[in-house]
Amino acid sequence: MNEKLNIKTLGELKQTDYRSRSVKEELRENLILQLQKKEGGFEGIIGFEDTVIPDLQTAILSRHNILLLGLRGQAKTRIARLLVNLLDEYMPYIEGSELFDDPLAPISWYGHKTVEELGDNTPVAWVHRSERYTEKLATPDVTVADLIGDVDPIKAATLKLTYSDERVIHFGLIPRAHRGIFVINELPDLQARIQVALFNILQERDIQIRGFKLRLPLDIQFMFTANPEDYTNRGSIVTPLKDRIESQILTHYPRSVEISRRITQQEAQLTPEQRVAIEADGLVKDLVEQIAFEARNSEYVDKKSGVSARLTISAYENLISNAERRMIINNEKSTFVRIADFLGVIPAITGKIELVYEGELEGSAKVATILLGKAVKTLFSKFFPDPEKIKKGKKASNTTNPYNDIVSWFASGNTLSLVDDLPLAEYKKILNGVTGLKETVKQFHPRLGENQQLLLMEFVLHGLAEFSQLSKGYLDNGFAFGDMFDSLFNLQPDDDDLDLNDDRY
Repeated sequence: MNEKLNIKTLGELKQTDYRSRSVKEELRENLILQLQKKEGGFEGIIGFEDTVIPDLQTAILSRHNILLLGLRGQAKTRIARLLVNLLDEYMPYIEGSELFDDPLAPISWYGHKTVEELGDNTPVAWVHRSERYTEKLATPDVTVADLIGDVDPIKAATLKLTYSDERVIHFGLIPRAHRGIFVINELPDLQARIQVALFNILQERDIQIRGFKLRLPLDIQFMFTANPEDYTNRGSIVTPLKDRIESQILTHYPRSVEISRRITQQEAQLTPEQRVAIEADGLVKDLVEQIAFEARNSEYVDKKSGVSARLTISAYENLISNAERRMIINNEKSTFVRIADFLGVIPAITGKIELVYEGELEGSAKVATILLGKAVKTLFSKFFPDPEKIKKGKKASNTTNPYNDIVSWFASGNTLSLVDDLPLAEYKKILNGVTGLKETVKQFHPRLGENQQLLLMEFVLHGLAEFSQLSKGYLDNGFAFGDMFDSLFNLQPDDDDLDLNDDRY
């Protein structure tokens, strides 16, 4: 390709194997080469290998304009931006052309005039594929002039041209995306009258500016992204426009905790110091992802709004930072993520979930704690026996309850508080002080390191609270555990405390 960059004139270009082809043909041919070489493409897109990506490849092979339809945080924009990798690395154009005119097939007044006057001496320049990508966020204030163009009085005055001369036109974003990829994000937010202006461009590939009879055979790969129409009240895609977009591809959220975890670990922005000094067990990583899964099924969260993958990314970053804060406060050189650190995750949840009426009544902070509790309950049975099944099994047999000693310790009047800034020695002392807690963890996970063991000991307390074996209260900076029945008997009629009135109990 470096040799081609030395080509400076149209005559030299004609001596090469270069041929004019549409941007859709270019994408198609490069995709075919990619598939033949068994190359993956769309690097960094996880969880769409068997769903979205094959549909996208099919649409490209069909030379279609594409609409990516899905809820927020489903990598729609990232997919659109990765499409640029299927373009040729460099593309020749007539030097000085604002529309990147093809030297062999110019479409603008400037392109035609230059080739007519200079012939094979027409100067040729090269543009990198990264500059052939144009993206516009649809907002209600976008105008036809922004997208298509308008008459420029200043240009007319400067060049001493009449308004009937084509050269007075100032082209908008779409004509300037000629021979490239043009993306409109959140298409329903575009006013209906602006969407109508796209009709001819998609079908007949011409544009109309003011009173000009202008037919420019624009060569553009269009990509649109949108949320489902029934979610946003701000607008919708007009039917004739949707009809002109040949392929509509549905995106989706990760379908398993494992896939969601891979996305979070790839996207989370951690410092090198955080990665070295802070240990995050697989349990806490899965717990972060499970919160999002619980949110997507929660009666308090608007399912039409969706729960973005950005929730888990931000939550994981906060989780690590909360542990880092404790490490700094206690002047420790390293630490590991604890369950108490999940209090630092709540701010990352409250701003990324849209609540229904019932959720608004509860409040976003309480909904976040409920989601955390449900995530703990869901994962608990993957690490330890289900307390509810044990309770049912005891009626039919003499099965020993492995949690008896722990529950009995709290029933004896003992309480326990775990705040998120406890030094390691104190954290360890408190957990080891609970009768039967360490033994229970060792019984089901005998080969753990000390950090993992302590983490699971804390996890057991949270799990038993979620299964109504213990009471759990939310402190400003941690959790308090006590006997379940003692909490119920001490409940006052007018007590509106978060943990005691929690409907899970």
